[in-house]
Amino acid sequence: MVLMRRLLGEVLRRRRTAQGRTLREVAASARVSLGYLSEVERGRKEASSELLAAICGALGVPMSAVMREVSDELARAEAAAVGALGVRDPGRVRRTSDSSALEVAGSFAGR
Repeated sequence: MVLMRRLLGEVLRRRRTAQGRTLREVAASARVSLGYLSEVERGRKEASSELLAAICGALGVPMSAVMREVSDELARAEAAAVGALGVRDPGRVRRTSDSSALEVAGSFAGR
């Protein structure tokens, strides 16, 4: 299962390391604790919109650019999941009641 918080954390970490900056530097600039920023980057904590704005500001990156990158990664992950199921129409893939499972619409219960 793909988690938005994990993708967001990966993008933020990639942006930070591309700038050659440490967690400590960005945390201080964003006025967030080092530990919390680390948790966000590892996808263990959900970043509020206010926190995300502060981190993006500290990185000097528009939040829209970060969200666009997250969206692109999510699309790739979904395409990979659909490909693994052997489905040609991604619109037919939906989550089951078990949020970690996917099913293909119309392929169950004789439909």
